[in-house]
Amino acid sequence: MLSGDIVGVLAVYCYVAVLLFLSEKVLHAYPLVSRKFLHIMVGNVFFLLPLFEHAWVMSLVAAAPFILLTFLFSPYSPLHVVSGTSAAGHGLGLVYYAISWTVLAWVFFEQPLVIAIGIVAMSYGDGMASLIGIKYGRRTFNVSGDQKSLVGSFTMLVTTIVMAGVALAFYHHVQNVALPPLWVLPLVGAAATLAEAVTPRGLDNLATSLSAALLYYLAV
Repeated sequence: MLSGDIVGVLAVYCYVAVLLFLSEKVLHAYPLVSRKFLHIMVGNVFFLLPLFEHAWVMSLVAAAPFILLTFLFSPYSPLHVVSGTSAAGHGLGLVYYAISWTVLAWVFFEQPLVIAIGIVAMSYGDGMASLIGIKYGRRTFNVSGDQKSLVGSFTMLVTTIVMAGVALAFYHHVQNVALPPLWVLPLVGAAATLAEAVTPRGLDNLATSLSAALLYYLAV
């Protein structure tokens, strides 16, 4: 590993450690808020991606270990340790989250904006959709055994577009990434929203990120 990789790994681990402390110790009395806080705020790792210099470091050292860690703190863990962050909602949701980042980091390392698009779709987009949908969702629908709300889906669409725009602005400034046509981000947001709406039982953390990232990659 080079210096950039080391800084990147340390930054990711320290950031996630702070989030875990806040979610488990500060917000533990509110399981849903705790889980969604962690779900959404982990998405900010997209700001750290430019630090890495090798795909295998970002994928296998920074991202992949969280697959095991989140599984061990899931209801399916052989250790039988269930935290507030994993007890609320889908038991393997955060595991799928870690898998998504690992795959994206390995496949699209040379295009970190593509990774960032996938990350913000599953973190900010899906996380805000759940929070707003649970609180304000009156009109619901069920496509594949998992109840969704219209207001949640709309929140997913808007949040994904906005945060994808933030990611694009960041990488345009930091790495001089070219700006795509105006229709690209709304299309990516729509694809992620559709994937979230029709994917069952926590697998939306895989479907939203991979569909958003792949569509952005193909569109540009």
